[in-house]
Amino acid sequence: MATLTVLGSINVDHVMQVAAFPRPGQTIEAQHYQVIGGGKGANQAVAAARLGGQVAMIGCIGDDPIGAQLTREFAANGLDVSAITTVPGEATGLAMIYVDDKGENSIGIWPGANGCLSPQLALAHRELIEQSQLLLMQLETPIDTLIEAAAIAKGANTRVVLNPAPAKALPEALLHHVDIITPNETEAEQLTGIAVNTLTDADHAAQALHQRFGIDLVLITMGKRGVWLSQGGQGQLLAGFEVKAVDTTAAGDTFNGGFVTALLEGQSIIDAVAFGQAAAAMSVTRVGAQSSIPTRDEAQALINTRSSL
Repeated sequence: MATLTVLGSINVDHVMQVAAFPRPGQTIEAQHYQVIGGGKGANQAVAAARLGGQVAMIGCIGDDPIGAQLTREFAANGLDVSAITTVPGEATGLAMIYVDDKGENSIGIWPGANGCLSPQLALAHRELIEQSQLLLMQLETPIDTLIEAAAIAKGANTRVVLNPAPAKALPEALLHHVDIITPNETEAEQLTGIAVNTLTDADHAAQALHQRFGIDLVLITMGKRGVWLSQGGQGQLLAGFEVKAVDTTAAGDTFNGGFVTALLEGQSIIDAVAFGQAAAAMSVTRVGAQSSIPTRDEAQALINTRSSL
């Protein structure tokens, strides 16, 4: 029985490391090229499993060799893959990613089979959602499916965590079912209309999410500044870890996977955030999405450097 169910996207990432992003009309030569598993849903599921969680994945792949390969890799990471559906006639989702010398990325996505993750599939896996302690979702699959899955979860007292990425407007029918939300600054602005430039802005955006949608716990990820944590109207900044970034792809996904894993273990919210931050910090020191996700021991070692100071 899965403690955590992740409903979301599965992609294959084509990653090119470049000195700088190409300008319109410019052709550049990459310094390095890799084909790596990706997709926000899969990234978060793999992160949670690699960091010690008991995880099931609900998602769709194409009827192609890369989809089958990714599923085998998920299973090797300890994921329950029984709720991954192969869609005939569709290609597995794909992302084209440039990573520059500063570690920043530029990404284009083709949804492929991810667009076939329907409300009917959520209903087909109702029992899996109901038996989980927590449901984690993102925004790279159809919104109607997220609404259906969230309603199933709420009916079974399964907590709903939403990572509202990539940023887009969302219906109240989804947001009113969310217990924990984890936007970055851009996503928080999309949901609240409040530009998040300062800590005061972050607090105002968090209060808006509490008051408008009844979301109990708000975590606004703010890059190098850390995470703005707000619960019950009380907010505070939790500083992150300083590392040299090589590639920021999947840092947010790794944070989410680490955070929910620690939370389900019974760690305090502050300790769970720190665990997610440590895992994310480790991930940006490496290239790729799932390939960059650390093990539990690696994340814990980084946390231990802070506690030993």
